[in-house]
Amino acid sequence: MRVVCSKENLLEGISIVQKAVSSKTTLPILEGILLEATDKFKLTGNDLEIGIECLVESDIQRTGSIVLNSRMFGDIVRRLPDSEVLIDVKENNLVIIECENSHFELKGINASGFPAIPEISKENTFKISQKLLKDMIKQTLFAVSMDENRPILTGSLIECKDNVLSFVSIDGYRMALRSAASNGENLDFNVVVPGKTLGEIGKILQPVEDELTIYNSQNQIMFDMGNCRVVSRLLEGEYLNYRNLIPKDYETKIIVNTKDLLSSVERASLITMDEKKYSVKFKIDDEKMIISLNTDIGAVREELNIEMTGESMSISFNPRYFIDALKVIEEDTIEMRFTSNIGPCIIAPVDSNAFSYMILPVRTRND
Repeated sequence: MRVVCSKENLLEGISIVQKAVSSKTTLPILEGILLEATDKFKLTGNDLEIGIECLVESDIQRTGSIVLNSRMFGDIVRRLPDSEVLIDVKENNLVIIECENSHFELKGINASGFPAIPEISKENTFKISQKLLKDMIKQTLFAVSMDENRPILTGSLIECKDNVLSFVSIDGYRMALRSAASNGENLDFNVVVPGKTLGEIGKILQPVEDELTIYNSQNQIMFDMGNCRVVSRLLEGEYLNYRNLIPKDYETKIIVNTKDLLSSVERASLITMDEKKYSVKFKIDDEKMIISLNTDIGAVREELNIEMTGESMSISFNPRYFIDALKVIEEDTIEMRFTSNIGPCIIAPVDSNAFSYMILPVRTRND
């Protein structure tokens, strides 16, 4: 194999596929990146849970393949001059890397033992813009559970029903739901994608309107961006029925400025080092919301103007859960609905169904 490509393009490809390279494995080949030159030059990383392929624009002078240690290969290319890079595979898997006056010789691994990316039968296919998918991941991923004892909740549910595409994450204390109109033709499916996969895809996606294609088989899903493809296993099991979790009725409803509320809760959280021990209290009454937090080292009190419907309310929450949700909301104002002082809070848009965040309260002695 002998290829020539720009350092910029090569480094971009390496950075993308490294997201799928295993850092904890006893198999040296899984610590590597597969380089393949056929009619195109392709880089591949695969840790057996997530696989990423990326095409790199290049001049292919001789076809072939080799596996190079991901960390070392990436470090070398990152420090090369900003010029054309030659990769030349010699006998006995010796790889020559040259760029201007730099010359490296690396021992590669025969590519025959590298695990192939599984082929996905296109049972369910739909297209979505990169920007929208990036937003939907960002606006739900924070609520994915870290508890390996409930593995199904360590992923996000992707559901298509009645021409609506939804992403749902639940960790037992909160729920994040983001929905958008689907351009698929009456697709009806639901899959659970590992949070790790979605996190890496979110880093690869660009905030552009270019479309990508998503399709899945029984236990695999693929995100095809044209010059980059990501394949992941799906989580097995029954996901929670999130529709039954969202309360239909409420006792108190308010409308509040999103940034003002976020700033107030962030300031309140400054005086605690233990958000699980000390909760932020919302006291809602007479078109105002008092936000307060008391700890062993101090206290804080904030006052916000709100539009209020229903009964007065006093309720406490983990401030981090509110901050995580408010940070990803783009609307200027939001609606918050409270069922009772011991029931969940629902955060939603004022005039749409684009998202819904549910946060469970913290029980305090005064509740």
